[in-house]
Amino acid sequence: MAIEIKAPTFPESVADGTVATWHKKPGDAVKRDDLIVDIETDKVVLEVLATADGVLGAIIKNEGDTVLSDEVLGSIGEGSAAAAPAAAAAPAAAAAAPAEAGEDDPVAAPAARKLAEENGINIASVAGTGKGGRVTKEDVVAAVAAKKAAPAAAPAKAAAPAAAAPVFAAGDRIEKRVPMTRVRATVAKRLVEAQSNMAMLTTFNEVDMTEVMALRSKYKDLFEKSHNGVRLGFMSFFVKAATEALKRFPAVNASIDGADIVYHGYADVGVAVSSDRGLVVPVLRNAELMSLAEIEGGIATFGKKARDGKLSMDEMTGGTFTITNGGTFGSMMSTPIVNPPQAAILGMHNILQRPMAINGQVVIRPMMYLALSYDHRLIDGKEAVTFLVTIKNLLEDPARLLLDI
Repeated sequence: MAIEIKAPTFPESVADGTVATWHKKPGDAVKRDDLIVDIETDKVVLEVLATADGVLGAIIKNEGDTVLSDEVLGSIGEGSAAAAPAAAAAPAAAAAAPAEAGEDDPVAAPAARKLAEENGINIASVAGTGKGGRVTKEDVVAAVAAKKAAPAAAPAKAAAPAAAAPVFAAGDRIEKRVPMTRVRATVAKRLVEAQSNMAMLTTFNEVDMTEVMALRSKYKDLFEKSHNGVRLGFMSFFVKAATEALKRFPAVNASIDGADIVYHGYADVGVAVSSDRGLVVPVLRNAELMSLAEIEGGIATFGKKARDGKLSMDEMTGGTFTITNGGTFGSMMSTPIVNPPQAAILGMHNILQRPMAINGQVVIRPMMYLALSYDHRLIDGKEAVTFLVTIKNLLEDPARLLLDI
């Protein structure tokens, strides 16, 4: 009896998903808990695992198709690794007629056709390894790799430019159209909505990082040894300072829900992390209760999961305040955009040695510009400025974080 492969149950905030990658082909043997297919949502990529041993049967939803929560994607039939070749060969006879009808019209998956077109590959020249000789995306990828590896034909009168190249040579007037990923499309939509629906302003200040840098330099080795390899960075100081400031200015940690203001008695801090799929913002739950080591460990874990595409929906959902660090890429100053329904976001930037006037003398200090973008409907200018000054004061005298003053 065939077992249905279903899409995961999406949270209420996720309407649908897109089939990103099938890791198995019809006829392939699968074992329980094998990764079968990836579903890309607006927030994360969800992995669908096999629920039983068997052979992958028909695929109902191909790569690029939109799927709803719990929708059937395909099926797993009874069988084993030994039976897999027979299962794959069974439909071959039925597929022979269309194949013989004309090699210019082979059976190919939509994703395979699109990839072939983008790379100038004649789909009819690609040998299909899928069910019934179907040309799969993997077949086209192999054909593209073979094409690039093949030596150039000796005397050719004129070399035709590639239909679509990932790296364009100087002078080439080539365009490549690539569909926007769901994550990028969602980010674009939310940023436009934030600017359209909020009275958003940004206030700036600068912080002298001398004391924090000295503290980190003095204790970083002992910190790493004492906390099982967790490294002491700057982000934990900023998260700690932000959570303390949020206690003093609850409106910055609040959100607007219709005609109501929702004040949160906790600080779930989102930390922007860069990944191959774009910027993602996993959330540190109850960050106000976390130690520096717990914050650094949480951020390191998020970073690894983001690179591996393993962030869960729960880790990406919620948040009452966000911190983003453009300084890791060399940004000197920016105006971050608030992530609705949050009311504010803190932007960190590059640390630069700059001359500063201190006690009537010019000295060189490591300085960082801070930016706080906020929803002026909820937060007054005085409140925003004082909030940012509080963070500045806590960082310039980090002992205050320990003494709670």
